[in-house]
Amino acid sequence: MVKGPDVLNCPDSPELRVAIEAARIGSEIVLHYFHLGAEIRSKPGEQTYNLVSDADIQSEKAIAAFIRSQFATHAILGEEEQVADTRAEHLWIVDPLDGTNNFAHRIPHFAVSVAYYHCGEPQVGVVFNPVREDWYWARRGYGAYHNGRRMQVSPATRLSESMIGVGFYYDRGAMMQATLNAIHDFFKCEIHGIRRFGTAALDLCHVADGLYGAYFEYQLAPWDFAAGQLIVREAGGCVSDGRGQELPLTKSSLLASNGTLHSAAQEIVKRHHLD
Repeated sequence: MVKGPDVLNCPDSPELRVAIEAARIGSEIVLHYFHLGAEIRSKPGEQTYNLVSDADIQSEKAIAAFIRSQFATHAILGEEEQVADTRAEHLWIVDPLDGTNNFAHRIPHFAVSVAYYHCGEPQVGVVFNPVREDWYWARRGYGAYHNGRRMQVSPATRLSESMIGVGFYYDRGAMMQATLNAIHDFFKCEIHGIRRFGTAALDLCHVADGLYGAYFEYQLAPWDFAAGQLIVREAGGCVSDGRGQELPLTKSSLLASNGTLHSAAQEIVKRHHLD
């Protein structure tokens, strides 16, 4: 039985409680398939390496059913099947299994992500890696937490003091090359290194927890970053698109940082932005 985190450090909120329980329910399904095996297949009409599994689909179904049992009129947007207008007053955004390729290859680095938005603004974000039993959550105005410990972004003031996280979209052409070019430019700034772990929700949590000075990716969907962006901001960091504009609730590039490094990182990311 997967247990939820101790949230005594974070004031009670019905939405936070529901987000945590939804992530717990989804993670039990994900762990079941991880231990016993799941059919892995390519998404219809997508590249052969853009994968989906029964774990993704069943986790999302269960999460959506639970949220609707608590908030029947709220909209739900999910990666697999749930469709919603992102302008809805009450909006839940769900990634039932972020890091499906890791999951498919038995790499224990993936997460369930659940976020609640009110009138377009993130209010609650929960990210959970069930294999590592790592809970990350935030409530707007009340900080961000990792297993009960309040998080704070890295104190680094220069890129040369930092580790940088990166993600690759499924594109193997121009976008991949743009990412490699940006990585090259980051290395020229004498960063400590680049890490690519393949789970955007957890990458954002690593920025919030001070492990990365910055993290970037040239294409993500709202379910990839909906919870994580609030967690970064509540830990004192900054999140924008790759050009430094406000992050929209659509497919977008993304740059997250400790805030101090945002301008320097953005200069590199923007330089290789495709559009």
